Amino acid sequence: MKFHKEGRKIVLVACLLLAIPSSVSCCLGAPEWLTCILLVLSLIMLGLVIQFFRVPKRTLKAIDNQVVCPADGKVVVIEETEETEYFKDKRIQVSIFMSPLNVHVNWNPITGVVQYFKYHAGKFLVAWHPKSSTDNERTTLVIKDNKGREILVRQIAGAVARRICHYADKGDSVEQASQFGFIKFGSRVDVFLPLGTDVKVNIDDKVSGIETILAELK
Repeated sequence: MKFHKEGRKIVLVACLLLAIPSSVSCCLGAPEWLTCILLVLSLIMLGLVIQFFRVPKRTLKAIDNQVVCPADGKVVVIEETEETEYFKDKRIQVSIFMSPLNVHVNWNPITGVVQYFKYHAGKFLVAWHPKSSTDNERTTLVIKDNKGREILVRQIAGAVARRICHYADKGDSVEQASQFGFIKFGSRVDVFLPLGTDVKVNIDDKVSGIETILAELK
């Protein structure tokens, strides 16, 4: 288990802020039980912040043509839909909702070359809102594999998440299961697959990035 670089400043600020209530209580001569309660609550809150930025050690088990899950969370959408930003045609959309308790690292689902990348500023609707994929802060990443097949991955900020971190750009070569981004505090990841792709997950499945096989390409 590692600690993600995106959390270093936040954890430092959290340590300073969470130390204030119990310190003030102690300095003002408040009852010892109150100071202890404030200290325990502060430690619990700090623990939640720290676990949010954890990076678990995982082993890639995918074989040729398999697409790994790019995020931890729960599958909330599997449907054929029109992708209007890049493909402008019908694709299979698989959406994964990431709660604040999930690992929030995002991993590349396949090996290939980045064909397209764009960051969109936007709103902060709840991640399951139908318009969150088009109105919220988001990024769009398209990867083409060595057989010419393209997959689009979209990071979508939620009502709590207000900063998307991304590490890939157009022209980059990326490896399956390497990190392409991070979303802070609750969000969603959409994956758009070619029609005919064999989706291996179901609605309400809980999935793990890298470890869960999301689909198999034809």
